[in-house]
Amino acid sequence: MSAKTSEKRQFHRISFDAPCELHALERVWITEVLDISLKGVLVKRPEGWDVPLSQPCEVIIHLDEGQAGIVMAVELKHIEARRLGFKCEYIDLDSAAHLKRLVELNLGDQVLLEREFAHLIG
Repeated sequence: MSAKTSEKRQFHRISFDAPCELHALERVWITEVLDISLKGVLVKRPEGWDVPLSQPCEVIIHLDEGQAGIVMAVELKHIEARRLGFKCEYIDLDSAAHLKRLVELNLGDQVLLEREFAHLIG
């Protein structure tokens, strides 16, 4: 990662393994979350993925027994051979509460979490 990339990142990523669905171009792919932050998500690239960069998508992350826990409207920002990176464009209040709690549990620093959440809503 270049210094420029790390300077631009305001949100800490946490490793998180959960099943998810990617919805784009009237299609659905099932894959796995690799890491997540308050502003985006990195997932395993599913077989047959052919969606172009900047395409609006939706990601549904299943937290418990197949129920949707976090739903985000996202934009595809980078494509790699085995990974896809998405920037969160919109998240509803319930999903934001689930995501904030998830990050809080994994970050372990309440002050840092509040600072990141302020950037998210500010």
